[in-house]
Amino acid sequence: MEGLTDSVAIVTGGSSGIEEATAERLAEEGAAVVVADVNESKGRAVVESVEADGGDAAFARVDVTSADETERMVAETVDRFGGLDVAVNNAGIITPMVSLDEVEDEHWERILDINLTGVRNCMRQELPAMEHGGGSIVNT
Repeated sequence: MEGLTDSVAIVTGGSSGIEEATAERLAEEGAAVVVADVNESKGRAVVESVEADGGDAAFARVDVTSADETERMVAETVDRFGGLDVAVNNAGIITPMVSLDEVEDEHWERILDINLTGVRNCMRQELPAMEHGGGSIVNT
């Protein structure tokens, strides 16, 4: 499959689960993929897997709650691969399996910081990088 040949994609939270499968599928479709995550060892393992299957990939260590780190992630992607066409903003955490009134305030704030502010931080950098004629952003 080569539906995304010459495309560049970033997948945040790309070191495991659905995110890992997304990164691998984008590479199968022909995209160069940046696996972005706070978990460096798992993220690099995904990159190695993509490359072993013939894909082009790189790892970016990023905490999406940091505007500076998301800016660096996108800048390094554009510098290395020449642009950005696809962004899958999938880094996130969930609440523990308790009723809402039992979720500790600091955990709730962390959820909002990663799941909402993180997406905003990423999109603030991704959108300008896609001004070359468009692209696709998927927020999950």
